[in-house]
Amino acid sequence: MTKLARSELDEAALIDPEAGDPGLKRFPLARTCPFAPPPEYREFEEARAQLVGTPSGEQAWALARHEDVRAMLNDSRFSSDRFNPGFPMLFKDGGRGRTPKIKPSLINLDPPVHGQARRSVVGEFTVKRMKALQPRIQEIVDTQLDAILAGDRPADLVTALSLPVPSLVICEQLGVPYADHEFFQTRSSSFLNRRSTLAQREAAIEEMRDYLSGLITGKEATPTDDLLGRQIEKLRAEGTYDHDDLVGLAFLLLIAGHETTANMISLGTVALLENPDQLELIKQDPGRTRDAVEELLRYFTIAEFATSRVATEDVEIAGVTIRAGQGVLGLSHAANFDHEAFAEPDRLDFTRGARHHVAFGYGVHQCLGQNLARLELQIVFDTLFRRIPKLRLAVPFEQLPFKHDSSIFGLHCLPVTW
Repeated sequence: MTKLARSELDEAALIDPEAGDPGLKRFPLARTCPFAPPPEYREFEEARAQLVGTPSGEQAWALARHEDVRAMLNDSRFSSDRFNPGFPMLFKDGGRGRTPKIKPSLINLDPPVHGQARRSVVGEFTVKRMKALQPRIQEIVDTQLDAILAGDRPADLVTALSLPVPSLVICEQLGVPYADHEFFQTRSSSFLNRRSTLAQREAAIEEMRDYLSGLITGKEATPTDDLLGRQIEKLRAEGTYDHDDLVGLAFLLLIAGHETTANMISLGTVALLENPDQLELIKQDPGRTRDAVEELLRYFTIAEFATSRVATEDVEIAGVTIRAGQGVLGLSHAANFDHEAFAEPDRLDFTRGARHHVAFGYGVHQCLGQNLARLELQIVFDTLFRRIPKLRLAVPFEQLPFKHDSSIFGLHCLPVTW
């Protein structure tokens, strides 16, 4: 597969060559091949734990082995609080700006507060509730494919399918008007882009939160039958309702609910087209698509640094002592390519049957919407290749614009034809 020069990748990741200790590997390390972790991760796997540098010149520990990453994520002495000054932020400016309107949301909370907040909403994402959504998700996918087949060739699968499907689903689930999708997709892209300045990221957050705050104010007056409306009624009845807390939850679910799945649809499609033997497996037996989705999640691990933490006390792990206040990068992409956890991890194998990957994290912060993401991916891949069996890339693989500059790996566009 195509490889990029290290200078190009360093620039995309906004690494400052003058920042920090020049003897340390500087993160984020970019993928020189879109279908593999950075080659340096093999060294990290062998060493288990290493001190590394961040774009702003700070230091953090990097853990690469599957067992060590899972142990860290399951240890309450490691905090998910991104407001902690020791938390490793992978932006050149350190990402330390804090505006008064930003309150900690579910992703930033630690036990016991995190557990209380998660329990209030976890019922919205049960397997039973997702099964009830299946007909509507299928309808959305079919509608988007109808438009693709009726339109011009080549088509951009990102704008025609990958983004609309999860955006429509999460909008309907939350009660957010899909007509505003360009607004929130633009802001989420700016928020996640490592090229964005601190001021640009804070502006994106402010604008998104102001938008969601206004939306929720309307639902407070007349609660609607959607996730946000149900949360208002439920928490009011319990006497625990807080407007800003719900804004924070809506912000998290809206961004995570469309960005991650959209990028997995695009990347998964490319992987299937580039691995026709694996594609043939699910064409011949759609029952294999469930395992295919798990393998694709492991293979790409698109939100790798969601598993970063900060130690709240001294902890011995992976053969080292991590001191209180030190940041930790749980390299989930490296963990998902750990040779001790996965046989021949570099090979895409839909018969692997391995669901112990950490693409959705692990422990108390394991992804809340993973059941929804799995369902969307299964429906999209089964339907896409059933209805467009001769789908192919419209440009050479080497010309595909991968998101080396984003906190969530993916594709900026995906030209396809058939």
